Amino acid sequence: MKKIIIIFFILGLINLSFSEDNCKKLYPLKPMHKYKFGLFLIDRLGYTIEDKKNLMYEITSWYGGDYNRLWLEAEGNQDLGNNEGEIERFDVMFGRWIAPFWDGRIGLGYIGKYGNNNDFGRVNLVFSLKGLAPYMFETDLDIRLLSTGEILVDLELEYSLLLTQRLILQPKFSTMYSSKNIEKMAIGSGLNSFDVSLRLLYEIKREFAPYIELSNSYYFGNTKDFIKNEIRRDKETNIYIGLRMWF
Repeated sequence: MKKIIIIFFILGLINLSFSEDNCKKLYPLKPMHKYKFGLFLIDRLGYTIEDKKNLMYEITSWYGGDYNRLWLEAEGNQDLGNNEGEIERFDVMFGRWIAPFWDGRIGLGYIGKYGNNNDFGRVNLVFSLKGLAPYMFETDLDIRLLSTGEILVDLELEYSLLLTQRLILQPKFSTMYSSKNIEKMAIGSGLNSFDVSLRLLYEIKREFAPYIELSNSYYFGNTKDFIKNEIRRDKETNIYIGLRMWF
């Protein structure tokens, strides 16, 4: 009886081996590799159609996989008439997927001004939360610890409304909080400003879209006093024409 059981056991192993070989012939698939990919997005490259000759830019790029990514983001403006400029942020961050549609990020950043002997800058540590809030609001929350001890908090919300398959209307809202005055950057303590803009894009291709944008910036607190020294008013209105493109 024992011999019969042993014989059936050996035959079973042989049959299992043949089955595995047949499966490999039918489905010659290799295990999937962890692919890495990336994006380079110039979200805003706009020029004022007024007398200011102001060029503004907003760039986002990343490289990595589904869970871990290396991010580079830059935003600022350049006064082409006076050769002055402002770097609102230049950040290099490591991001990790933490929930569906959400990435937590940490890295180093830089903010500053330059031109006409008015150079000023600060390196900062950045903690960021980026993702898609309910009702499809693109959300970007950044907390910055500057090298001189100040804390800056930026919140940005943007929504894309498809008027047609190619025509898109994008309202955007952003605000800033600072723990202290940073006079050289015209940043006052507390909740100091908010920006509201409305952008209309036409996607000639998915990767290429010209746009026109109306932007309003409102300042209050100490920021209003700092800004008044520069532009003689406590709010700004700009109209931009520009391009959005990605690769």
